[in-house]
Amino acid sequence: MTTFYFVRHGQTEWNLEKRFQGAHGDSPLLKTSFEDMDKVAAFLKEKGISRAFSSPLPRAQKTAETIVDKLPKRPKLSLHSNIVEVGLGDWEGQKKEDVARDYPEAYDTYRNHLEKFEGEGFNGEGYTRAVRRFRRFIEQVAVDYPDESVLVVAHGLILTFGMSNLLDVKREDIRSKLGGLSNTSTTTIQTNDGKDFQLVEWNQTDYLDKAQDASTTI
Repeated sequence: MTTFYFVRHGQTEWNLEKRFQGAHGDSPLLKTSFEDMDKVAAFLKEKGISRAFSSPLPRAQKTAETIVDKLPKRPKLSLHSNIVEVGLGDWEGQKKEDVARDYPEAYDTYRNHLEKFEGEGFNGEGYTRAVRRFRRFIEQVAVDYPDESVLVVAHGLILTFGMSNLLDVKREDIRSKLGGLSNTSTTTIQTNDGKDFQLVEWNQTDYLDKAQDASTTI
C-alpha cells in the first residue's frame, strides 16, 4: 500500500491579504508559516516518509524543503509541474473581493458550483485540465513506489480538485462532503493499486494548535 501525505504550502502574504496566487503569481511565506512547517514535520516524523515531491512554485518548494530537512530519512525532494497550482488567469494577484465584484458569475462558480468551474471568462485553467495532470502524476507515483510513504507538497485548489477526484467525490459535492483545505494542513490518502484511493484524514490541522479562518483555508 502506498500512503500519500498531501500538504498544502505555508501561509503567504497574499493568502493573508486574500489574493489569488494561481500558477504564475507568488508571494513570500509569512514568518509564522515556518513555525507551522516545523509542526508539520514533527507530525510526519514517525510516518516513515521515503519519497518527497513538490510543486516548483517557490511557496510550495520552500515549504517542502523545510519539512523534508527535518524528516528522519531526509528523502530527496523532486519538483514536478503536474502538481503546480491551478492557473487562475486574470485573477492572479487580485483580491478575492475585487474578483467577486468584477467577475460575479465566475466567482460564484468558484465558490459554490465547482462542477462548472472550467476557467471560462478569465483565462483560467479549470477543473478538467488540472485534474487530468494531477491524477496522471499521482497514479504514476503509486505505481513507482508501492508500499512506501510519500510526501506531496502543493497548493489549495489543485489539491482540492485532485484529491477529491482520487476519492471519487462528485464535483458538486466537494465543498459539502470534504470541506476546505488549510495552509500547512495534511491530508492522508492510501492506495493499493494506484487506481482506487481511500481517505484516511482530510485537512488535518490539530497539530498547529490554532484556529483556521478565511485567510488560511481555501
